[in-house]
Amino acid sequence: MTSAQLPTIGFIGLGAMGSRMAANVAAAGFPMICFDVAGTRERAPRGAAIGASVGAVAAKAEVIVLSLPNGSVSASVAEEIIATNQRAVSTVIDTSTIGVAAAKAVHDRLAGSDLAYMDAPVSGGIAGAGAGSLALMFAGSADEFEALAPILRAMSKNPFHVGTEPGQAQAMKLLNNFLSGLAMTGTSEAIAFGLTQGLDMATMLDVLNASSGQNTATADKFPNRVLTEAYNAEFLNSMYLKDITLYVENVASAGTVDTISGNLLGIWQRFAAAEPGADLTRIFPFVRDKR
Repeated sequence: MTSAQLPTIGFIGLGAMGSRMAANVAAAGFPMICFDVAGTRERAPRGAAIGASVGAVAAKAEVIVLSLPNGSVSASVAEEIIATNQRAVSTVIDTSTIGVAAAKAVHDRLAGSDLAYMDAPVSGGIAGAGAGSLALMFAGSADEFEALAPILRAMSKNPFHVGTEPGQAQAMKLLNNFLSGLAMTGTSEAIAFGLTQGLDMATMLDVLNASSGQNTATADKFPNRVLTEAYNAEFLNSMYLKDITLYVENVASAGTVDTISGNLLGIWQRFAAAEPGADLTRIFPFVRDKR
């Protein structure tokens, strides 16, 4: 596509993740209009138009990308899009983590107004959002995935077409985050045990990363954020608690086993209550100190 052929992108939700994703989409040359209820002008990419409301974005943008905190907000924004007179928008890409049922509900609501909803959550954190290296999980038709690929690739070096039904990408995101948090929590317990045996943390990590115990926590979070005592993964315990809660709720709806996830949820509930708003990596001293 030439710059004149690129669709105008609306970006709604300019928090820590959304502002960085929006900047990458704008840097790819897409004309953009943005809105964030908490303040738009100071968060929008340079050169982007500023929308006064969700409706103002829906009236100008052909494709809207959402980066929102939860399913109820996604549903509320969807209602504002539907209510917009003389809409330009035809497609909504929701990068939020909202759960299977919420994604299906928003899809069905938008479909009733001839609007396409793409379930497309992302993983990789604030650093990944800034670098454009996020993994993006997309549920929609193969044709839609192909048509939207230039926008998806502006946000993500790793867009995956995981299914055709709304909610399938949410399921993929939730099971990924369950495993990520499980690795962080399990590694915290294992390292705490090793320290009581006189083992050095750096040595343990070297051995684990050359052995079958290697995981995302041993490879990244522990050497870069726990061993250094930086505790700066920039993902809060409250955010992970939301994700593991959604996972447990969705597992219950599916009727599958939740023995491990139920116990993991309890640990993160206690951690979030003891240290509200703490960095996710501070689960290590929480576990180590038997809190």
